[in-house]
Amino acid sequence: MRDAMYVTEVGDDVIGGDPTVNKLEATVAEMLGFEAGLYVPSGTQSNLCGLLAHCQRGDEYIVGDRAHAYRYEAGGGAVLGSIQPQPVRTLDDGRIDLEHAESVIKPDNHHFANSRLLALENTIDGTPLPLSHHREARSLADTHGLGLHLDGARLWNAAVALGVTPGDVAAGFDSVSVCLSKGMGAPVGSVLVGSSDFINEARRWRKMLGGGMRQAGIIAAGCLYALEHNIDRLADDHVNAQRLAEGINDIEAMHARWTGTNMAFVTFDSPIDDLNAKLTAAGVSTLLSDEGGRLVTHLDVTSAEVEATLVVLQQVTT
Repeated sequence: MRDAMYVTEVGDDVIGGDPTVNKLEATVAEMLGFEAGLYVPSGTQSNLCGLLAHCQRGDEYIVGDRAHAYRYEAGGGAVLGSIQPQPVRTLDDGRIDLEHAESVIKPDNHHFANSRLLALENTIDGTPLPLSHHREARSLADTHGLGLHLDGARLWNAAVALGVTPGDVAAGFDSVSVCLSKGMGAPVGSVLVGSSDFINEARRWRKMLGGGMRQAGIIAAGCLYALEHNIDRLADDHVNAQRLAEGINDIEAMHARWTGTNMAFVTFDSPIDDLNAKLTAAGVSTLLSDEGGRLVTHLDVTSAEVEATLVVLQQVTT
């Protein structure tokens, strides 16, 4: 990947003149079945550009109460776009409660915000959603004249776990955001895809948000490499996460839930004193709290390292 970044051709992406960025945007758009794409520095900015391109001041987007675009993106839609989030229940399996979503759609009345957009996330907390849920959400959006956005930061993991193509996961949405770092291994960036008109509007917001980069082809080349080499291998991460969860469940007073992709969620029967310090001293770095936390596998975590981690966890909890 670094060799590809070193030799890539670059230009000025702010004026559309970086050939590697242009290739990345076109590649992702074609893979996912859309007309155009927009390369941005982060998934947070990608979702935000999407929200701002879909919605005007005084509009609202309906979103799951566990979704990243609601909980973990600093309220950007509200702060920067005067867009109201309307959270709805997320079910235990990660699906949005679509009956609840329908019940909060506002009538066309000057007392209310304008319901404009329904937003899903797949995977959600590492759990791949069934494509039937996408189709149900599309039907709801069509019935009420809403746009439909997908935060597909880990769409690639969802596709591998479900045994479908990335385009299958993206089908039916008006816009999709995908991340190319995380398990995909690129150093920087996400791509937002949609219609040409939609992406033209999102590009204006990217500029306003400070996301325009000049010779961005250097990092876009890493993203292209990831798309060419690192999708199918996500299955290895899923196997490693499953093994990590199984091994943790064999440790007394520890429990783990495998999500079906590259995450295991850990809980403890009781707090473990100085857990992170003990793990760090043994060469395992985590952000676990007294309540537990999330362990995520990726292309830099080998099966041997998973086994070594399980040995360390056994040692520090006994």
